[in-house]
Amino acid sequence: MLTARGEEFDRILGLELGAGDYLAKPFNPHELAARISAILRRSGWQSDEKNGVRPPKIRFGDLELDLGARIVSKGGGPLNITSAEFELLHMFFEFPGQVLTRDKLVERVLDRKFSPFDRSIDFHIANVRRNLGPQPDAGERIRSVRAIGYLYAWPGKQ
Repeated sequence: MLTARGEEFDRILGLELGAGDYLAKPFNPHELAARISAILRRSGWQSDEKNGVRPPKIRFGDLELDLGARIVSKGGGPLNITSAEFELLHMFFEFPGQVLTRDKLVERVLDRKFSPFDRSIDFHIANVRRNLGPQPDAGERIRSVRAIGYLYAWPGKQ
């Protein structure tokens, strides 16, 4: 997140809402480049110069996750989602048909210890649901499993 708001509260809020990093203006362009490189390194992306291998694209139904560019497309058009929301989808696609617990999602997606009073993962799930809309067959994509977590409902497997 690159913004003019640099107060501690704003930085913390931005990171909690899913920003992968936070940089306030004015900034040093070299620092921005270093932060981008660090994020790409953590995401597992490798440039063509290093080994010619780029992370794959995961396609299922009308969705595509480009792991290298960290872009989600629906029906061929890109969706505007946060880094945390991308990680949520990636995790659902990594564990197809499995119920993912809230604590597992928080620890992996938000990179922090789960607290039963922390509802931020629910906020991100709601945003993903809103961005993706229903399945092509009008079914819901992400189902809540009461007292456990969430399940990505694959088309035809309702």
